[in-house]
Amino acid sequence: MRTELVTTLKRQATELISDVERDKEPILITQHGLASAYLVDVESYELMQRRLAVLEGIARGEQAVAEGRVVSHAQAKSRLSRWLK
Repeated sequence: MRTELVTTLKRQATELISDVERDKEPILITQHGLASAYLVDVESYELMQRRLAVLEGIARGEQAVAEGRVVSHAQAKSRLSRWLK
């Protein structure tokens, strides 16, 4: 992964954005020697957000199972049939 200084981002923002859009590779922005931000293209960011939403749903489901908040297949089918009509 490429790393750039925040001053480089300030001076060459258009070029860095073009690079990110073209290469689909994030750029780590550092400030005072520390990681500060990532510059990513919109398509990659939106894909990450969709994947994160799926993973959060899975985690909520696993938590529900661990807490015993489950229903039988027949109960689930009955509840869903009301929504699918």
